Amino acid sequence: MVKNNLGLKYLVKKFGESLQSEVQLTSSKSESNRALLINALSGNKLELSNLSAARDTQTMQRLMQEAGQTWDVLDAGTTMRFCTAFLAVKGSGQTITGTPRMCERPIGLLVDALRKLGAEIEYLGKEGYPPLKINGLQEQKAKRIEIPGNISSQFISALLMIGPSLPEGIQLQLTTEVFSRPYIEMTLGLMKRFGVTADWSGDTITVPHQEYTGGAYAIESDWSGASYWYSIAALGEDTNLLLGGLRGESLQGDQEIVKIMEKMGVQTTYSPSGAHLTSNGRLEKAIDINFKTCPDLAQTVLVTAALKGVTLHMTGLESLRIKETDRIAAMQAELKKLGATLTEDGNTWKMVPGEVPAKIETIDTYDDHRMAMAFAPVSMLQDITIDDPGVVAKSYPAFWEDWKSVGIQIEEVS
Repeated sequence: MVKNNLGLKYLVKKFGESLQSEVQLTSSKSESNRALLINALSGNKLELSNLSAARDTQTMQRLMQEAGQTWDVLDAGTTMRFCTAFLAVKGSGQTITGTPRMCERPIGLLVDALRKLGAEIEYLGKEGYPPLKINGLQEQKAKRIEIPGNISSQFISALLMIGPSLPEGIQLQLTTEVFSRPYIEMTLGLMKRFGVTADWSGDTITVPHQEYTGGAYAIESDWSGASYWYSIAALGEDTNLLLGGLRGESLQGDQEIVKIMEKMGVQTTYSPSGAHLTSNGRLEKAIDINFKTCPDLAQTVLVTAALKGVTLHMTGLESLRIKETDRIAAMQAELKKLGATLTEDGNTWKMVPGEVPAKIETIDTYDDHRMAMAFAPVSMLQDITIDDPGVVAKSYPAFWEDWKSVGIQIEEVS
């Protein structure tokens, strides 16, 4: 695992006050990237507003507009998967590639499915991994595709979104239990918003051939980004926070943070302005959580629980192995700096809090945006130094500026 590559560190000073503030959150990267793919497949009929400023989304937007022969997704996993599917129906010999880490993240199951549909895809390096050369399908060779439900939901979402553009549509048979179901439901919800009907019956999702319709759509604020503010609310005293742009009825699976943090002291109410976070005085000392529908919340919840003395029993963390880094190994290393231990037994994990040191060692971020943001709320209790803080640009570029806007002091250190 790479620990850092820039040498810059941020010292986030202990806040130690009651946080009474309002934050306008960054927009949802998950919604933005799906909407951009649907827009491209529709022939640019959509009027999208409030698109995410995340690097992943900006990269996808640039690629869809420039349409060159080499598509470099940088470190954006979602962009790699969605653009691979797009090129499978619209491509003409383009190469798609990314950072060295991106080229270590498997894509074989998606490529196999696209080849069965009729796309011509060639591996330019290691079998099963980017970079790829893609020619769009000239003739659809299959309609029914079998694919595991416990793989990345982005593979499934990518196939579903190109489904209407296929002459015969698509029928996905999910051969295992479905992980990250809310992300698939988000995809189907956005497709429906733009005129595409689908049927999910049992283990089969069917999308007939049809056309996306146009229309205006404003992207919701990001529930993944909200999770770090929930951690602040849980670790602070007498917090009263308004997170602007969040909806009570959301397509985003990471809204699950509301239920999780309710057990660690945070109450949520909604208004037209967004979500209001206040303290509820509740603290459960042991919590069971299945993260299979919301794996991006795991790091934030682990840090919060470790600092509040809460033991976690967890399932559904398998996908963390193939994220920006091996997030399980990274969390095992960094939680030790908080005095906590994370152990694994088959498909179950346990986090046991310990005594938090008076001075915490610098937190390494492993080229992973969520490592930096998950550990930043430690500053509610004491000073914390974060290595390579610029990694937040991948999903939440304004993260540190938003932190400063509520009065948290941050200093650059070497």
